[in-house]
Amino acid sequence: MSAPRVLVLRTAGVNCDFETEFAFERAGAEADRLHLNALAESPKKLLDYQVLAIPGGFSYGDDVSGGRVFASEMRHRLADVLATFLEQDRLAIGICNGFQVLTNLGALPGPFRTDATPTVSLVNNDSQRYEDRWVHLEVRTPHCAFLEVGDRLYLPVAHGEGKLVAREKTLKQLREQDLIALEYVTPDGEVASYPENPNGSLAGIAGLTDPTGRVLGLMPHPERFILPTQHPSWTRRELPDLGDGARLFAKAVRYFD
Repeated sequence: MSAPRVLVLRTAGVNCDFETEFAFERAGAEADRLHLNALAESPKKLLDYQVLAIPGGFSYGDDVSGGRVFASEMRHRLADVLATFLEQDRLAIGICNGFQVLTNLGALPGPFRTDATPTVSLVNNDSQRYEDRWVHLEVRTPHCAFLEVGDRLYLPVAHGEGKLVAREKTLKQLREQDLIALEYVTPDGEVASYPENPNGSLAGIAGLTDPTGRVLGLMPHPERFILPTQHPSWTRRELPDLGDGARLFAKAVRYFD
């Protein structure tokens, strides 16, 4: 089968698009970076791709809140084609600011509808400051196309608004439907508190998937640990040829085998 095509959607303030493109191409996909304005001129172009990736950064300066303006632009300019895309056997991933976009769209925890309203929010970290550190994660869901249940990952975070909050009823649904994709844990796999949980996210949630398992949003940056030289201890330890983040992109590519 030919390599799956990935659309890395960028706009003003996005700054991880090159890294996301590299990560998918290193995993065997064909990736294109495309500005939101260019896609909005021809929305059906989205359907030429098998994967939609919304990378990290500070879209529109996060002037209102993280990812909200980007999500509003997508809703008003791309809602119909996005609904068609997500109804079909395709994948979508939102990383950091992209995760904020997907929650503001109502695509996570989903399912996405053109009139969807957010049921979870990503708000200011408990520390009330930008957190830039490496964290341990454990995969909780058994049905996400990007993840293997029980897998452990070590990835960097870099955000000021990563605390996931929701009503207790919604948290119960997330647990019952296995929509919690990733949780912050200690190096021993135990429940994490600050700083291992860098933002105070409820239930230690670091990422969500939707009921289909084909949409993933996460605050940590897998695209920033593809090569061993991106690890903070690369000069002091022998490391595998690929970093932990590479596993997410490789599994997404394998989905289309």
